[in-house]
Amino acid sequence: MNSTPKHWVKSVALLAAVSILASCGLPRMGPNKNEIYAGSVMREGDAFIVAVNDRVTRATAVVPALGFTESFRNASVLGSDTIRPGDTLGLTIWENVDDGLLVAETANATALEEVQVDGSGFIFVPYAGRIKASGNSPEAVRRIITSKLADQTPDPQVEVRRLAGDGSSVSLVGAVGGQGVYPIERPTRTLAAMLARAGGITIEPEIAQISVIRGQQTETIWFQDLYKNPSYDIALRGGDKVLVEEDTRSFTALGATGAQARVPFETQTLSGVEAIAQVGGLLAAAADPTGVFVLRNEPAEIANQVLGRTDLIGAQRLVYVLDLTKPNGMFMARDFVIRDQDTLYVTEAPYAQWSKAISALTGSLGAVSTLATTATAIQASGS
Repeated sequence: MNSTPKHWVKSVALLAAVSILASCGLPRMGPNKNEIYAGSVMREGDAFIVAVNDRVTRATAVVPALGFTESFRNASVLGSDTIRPGDTLGLTIWENVDDGLLVAETANATALEEVQVDGSGFIFVPYAGRIKASGNSPEAVRRIITSKLADQTPDPQVEVRRLAGDGSSVSLVGAVGGQGVYPIERPTRTLAAMLARAGGITIEPEIAQISVIRGQQTETIWFQDLYKNPSYDIALRGGDKVLVEEDTRSFTALGATGAQARVPFETQTLSGVEAIAQVGGLLAAAADPTGVFVLRNEPAEIANQVLGRTDLIGAQRLVYVLDLTKPNGMFMARDFVIRDQDTLYVTEAPYAQWSKAISALTGSLGAVSTLATTATAIQASGS
């Protein structure tokens, strides 16, 4: 009678151990290396598995090419005094008579403030008529008005001032200190000066992009390149729209890393080592440094170059393998460029799965032992 519970306990323990070790349902972070390799075109999948080397890093080192075209860079700086349609002019006229054409009897000057240049580029001045202002400087307009009034009043004196108007203004939006519409004036005729006028940018310079929209044309540069390359400090045109925004590129980190998340780029270029560091590195107790994978849909042009082929058409699924344990593995990871929408996946080490199996086994045996002790106690109390 007393040996029956022990025999029953041993049988249950053996059954539990066999069940756990034979089971494939242990919790894990994702597929293992063999399962990823099974997706290769050489087996049953449709992905190309590629070990990263110097040739691969060179072929895949593609970063966004941002910059202004020659039409933007070669545009001359606008004259700060050039009048354009939509501008506003201030006029003051003095007459050397007591009873002038425009001046009241008790005054010697009249001010025609805020005379707007119409869409055709003209203004109207009493007794001088319709005058072409667009394309001229205030001094040229002053001479024209003086000439037209000279036949009707002796020695007229004319002052013309160009005020800020919507004919020569720029809109700044996005991550700038002060969004708004700013006139193109003498100190703010170029992009860098106009950004400074708006309070500068409010995001990290390393990931800031500046887009200039001119008519139907949009061109973008990195903010840092604006100061590294003086030719990118382009001359502005009336009606330009300047947008400052953060880089939208990101990659996804999964597996045995410090964080599993969608991670935005923090620099213009990002290497494999930097991407791993950005998510907290590899988990010391779980990560397999021989199983660092980068999954990517690669354009056919690059895929053909990486694989040494010419027949591939359309985007191809490529899985790049980084083995950090190789003598030059860290260098390969440092030189390999991470791109937008990449997936960085780090597999678990076999030891981690073995530890989970042992933990599950010992935990089950502990539960069985507790059950057996309880059963023995119940039998003893019943006897």
